[in-house]
Amino acid sequence: MKRRSFVAAASAAAASSALPAQTAGGKKIRLGVIGCGRRGRSNLRSVLKLSDDIEVTALSEVYKPNLELTLKMVPGAKIYPDFRDLIADKDIDAVLIATPDHWHAYMTVEACKAGKDVYIEKPISVTIHEGQTMVKAARKYDRVVQVGTQQRSGKHFQEAAAIVQSGKLGTISFVRTWNYANLYPQGIGNPPDTDPPADLDWDMWLGPAAERPFNKNRFGVNPYQYAHFRWFWDYAGGMMTDWGIHLLDIVLMAMAEPGPRAVSTFGGKYALIDNRETPDTIMASYEFPNFVCTYENRVANAYAGGLPNYGILFHGTEGTLYVNRQYWEISTEVRRYREPQPRVEPRMSAARGDARNPSTDDHWRDFVAAVRKRSKPICDIEIGHKSTAMALLGNVSLRSRQRIDWDPMEETTENKEAQTYLRKQYRPPWKLEL
Repeated sequence: MKRRSFVAAASAAAASSALPAQTAGGKKIRLGVIGCGRRGRSNLRSVLKLSDDIEVTALSEVYKPNLELTLKMVPGAKIYPDFRDLIADKDIDAVLIATPDHWHAYMTVEACKAGKDVYIEKPISVTIHEGQTMVKAARKYDRVVQVGTQQRSGKHFQEAAAIVQSGKLGTISFVRTWNYANLYPQGIGNPPDTDPPADLDWDMWLGPAAERPFNKNRFGVNPYQYAHFRWFWDYAGGMMTDWGIHLLDIVLMAMAEPGPRAVSTFGGKYALIDNRETPDTIMASYEFPNFVCTYENRVANAYAGGLPNYGILFHGTEGTLYVNRQYWEISTEVRRYREPQPRVEPRMSAARGDARNPSTDDHWRDFVAAVRKRSKPICDIEIGHKSTAMALLGNVSLRSRQRIDWDPMEETTENKEAQTYLRKQYRPPWKLEL
């Protein structure tokens, strides 16, 4: 063989050997699902549309009713009561992790160590240290890890980011993001602690989180809403990390920034009388080198000034771009002249673009392509970590009652109070180790 042909063949062989055996040569990716709740089943509906590429072969879930619902979707899947046995199964190539947030880091790291590729739901972690460890694990074990911030696969979100980066909006000095709702006054209610239901392994559900008595809201499974564990600090970070991350992720994408250099957050539980721990009202302000970004959440007043109850506004000197999951829209800015005579001149044309593709479906297609090619997916773990870190920093500032000066490249702060919230102790015997 000529040297060039030999090198090409050797490179191809090396790439093929890095693939799980079943995916080399275009065979189906054998997927294990860890976490069969509402979000897990939502992902599974997208996965099942890719039956030529993915075969769901295994399930792991600690709550029997969730497992039974998922088995109706994939009746032939093997059941693993302990997710560690699923991760250890050499016949599984990749895993979907759709558990409560406090499990994301441990399971992702262990899956990478076992040679599995990973689709991990957002937020990727509950502390910044966990996210850093996840990035290191993906790199150390050469794994494809896609984060479920599926808006990045939305074509109209990509169009909106391109408009921002084109300069058509002029100089963007302010970006606003928000989620509003009205759950006043009862919120999620205030149920007492009880014994856990017989069909739930509560100790395994808690895992590395602190030992707590069972509470209906801490567990949070609800047939009409996403689970309420999101509103307790042991397991998640409230709306800041549950929904805010989706909006902040698009800000980082459109503005091409790795993260803020400072954050200051205010808020608290002012209106609701439920037993949630996270705020019902919050505003985080993020400082970047050339602009300021805010995230606002209210759950006791849904008024948004004529706009939908969530979204992103990029305010430029030439115009303003609004984007949500349904559409983007440009509003014109005007230049006002008073000398030598009053006149008004539009700075740019109004425009609109609607959503044009199923973003979660395409996010999974992107994951499959990355697994086949052994390349980074559209929301690689490092990207997802940066977006998660931005949301987490909002909570760190709130909880420490401090302005946080942040180095987004080194991911460090000199603020001693804030440092105590950047990592957490795991409940024995769980350990986060590379």
